[in-house]
Amino acid sequence: MIFETIITTVNAQNEPHMTPFGVRYHDDFIVISPYKPSTTLANILATKCAVMNLTDDVRVFAGALTGHMHFPLVAADKLNGFRMANLLAHQELQLVKVEEDAVRPTLYFKSVHQVSHAPFLGFNRAQAAVVELSILVSRLDRLPQDKILKEKEYLQIAIDKTAGEREQIAWAWLCEKIDNFYAAQSGQNIA
Repeated sequence: MIFETIITTVNAQNEPHMTPFGVRYHDDFIVISPYKPSTTLANILATKCAVMNLTDDVRVFAGALTGHMHFPLVAADKLNGFRMANLLAHQELQLVKVEEDAVRPTLYFKSVHQVSHAPFLGFNRAQAAVVELSILVSRLDRLPQDKILKEKEYLQIAIDKTAGEREQIAWAWLCEKIDNFYAAQSGQNIA
């Protein structure tokens, strides 16, 4: 089972990087498999740590993929790094093992510190739709256009029925990213 989170890392200059990331739990480990090359992978290999942030604000998922990064960070409690300032919970992770792979190495972490900051009240369907479209946007260069557009059309139903302001904002950012990506591929100019 994969859980959608926000992973924050830092580089050797202590500059933060934030990205949506699916994580798995295996025995006592938290496991991620980033694609090569990626900033997240480079940062983790350099610092041996990361922070897993849990949020129900889907604008963070969409914002990280579309350049709308207006989400404050604060210093992590135990490890060198940052966590989101406004979130439900976070875990500070120490890298303990790397299984090499030419495309997606598998990274195993131990949680060294975890804090719950606010209660989780549940997701509405629009939040889940934004997360799903965020995943598709992260794969625009790897998935066929017709698959992305067909799934976007289906997910639109949940947006139309259950979206609040946050979900509508996130959805608009993702739709703009998709439109601009395909316009650039076809040579059209979208401002």
